[in-house]
Amino acid sequence: MAAAKKTSTRKSNHAAAQSTSDNSGFTDVKTLRERARKGLDKGPITATYTIDRKELIRRLNDALATEWVCVLRYMRHYFSAAGMLAESVKQEFLTHAKEEQAHADLIAQRIVQLGGDPDLDPATLTQRSHAEYKEGRNLRDMVKENLVAERIAIDSYRELINWIGDRDTTTKRMLEGILAMEEDHADDFRDLLDGWIGD
Repeated sequence: MAAAKKTSTRKSNHAAAQSTSDNSGFTDVKTLRERARKGLDKGPITATYTIDRKELIRRLNDALATEWVCVLRYMRHYFSAAGMLAESVKQEFLTHAKEEQAHADLIAQRIVQLGGDPDLDPATLTQRSHAEYKEGRNLRDMVKENLVAERIAIDSYRELINWIGDRDTTTKRMLEGILAMEEDHADDFRDLLDGWIGD
């Protein structure tokens, strides 16, 4: 009888401990509901959002400037590329321009979600951009400059992702998707340059 009582007590204690451990790190439902009713004007920005939002918006605006400079450089190269290999390379430039534009759209939308304003001031785009606007002397030089720009974007996105860490998983996932495409772009241009003969 005493053994049965001890077993029952142990099971009860184990269940209580398990219930406590299952809820560790989680907010109770009542608190979640109460907290959600405060600061409704902030939309998706809740009390658990811990990153410095103004600093993140500033950094995202720099990334936005970088994407726009890349769009403009790609379009310049698309329209001015000439030479025997130009037609296929021009299509690569155009495709990449459209993909960089899509990246810019994602970043601008996220800035607005975070309560900021996308900075598209043409007067400061090249100053804030990490990548440069290089026209290129010839087709090979254009490919090279685009590879350089993609490598800059790869490093700057990787640093931003690492800085964000787990403090804003939505922005981090978005940037990881963009980073993967920038790596694909760099791979495309490396392949184009590999074995290039002539100018």
